Amino acid sequence: MTLREARVDHPHASQLLRAFHNEQVDRYGFADPVDLDPDMFSPPNGTFVIAYEQENPVGCGGCHWYDRTTGTVEIKRTFLIAEARGRGFGRALLNRLESQAVGWGAQWAILETGVRNTSALVLFTASGYLPTGQYVPGRDPAINRAFIKPLAPDRQPPHASSARTTTR
Repeated sequence: MTLREARVDHPHASQLLRAFHNEQVDRYGFADPVDLDPDMFSPPNGTFVIAYEQENPVGCGGCHWYDRTTGTVEIKRTFLIAEARGRGFGRALLNRLESQAVGWGAQWAILETGVRNTSALVLFTASGYLPTGQYVPGRDPAINRAFIKPLAPDRQPPHASSARTTTR
């Protein structure tokens, strides 16, 4: 597997984001739009990475600054096609996004997933993510689960109200 940075409007990114959306609709009956702002997921604001196996796109994920004052990035749209799951690709993709965030000086990573996405829940908790309060207004607490992970040693979580102030 290889990981390559790409724009969110790259054809392979679009293909994978559509597959992600379709899977979410199948799982929950609805899904957030997958249109991502290319500027938000491009330097200096963020990154988007596509995972390839033998030149075939098999996964993707993005990371962008959520709150620069608290050093918090948000990881979004991490996805692997079914055939690529269970082989360490998700962990490699997540590690790559976190490493890039650390390189930018990030102290924290936040993300969210749905309660029915058991593979993502297992990956995120095994990778050191801890449950935290909802940070996206209007989310259904019966469905959405928010997580936070310190990217720097010995960090205390930022106050929830300060993490909501977005400086993109």
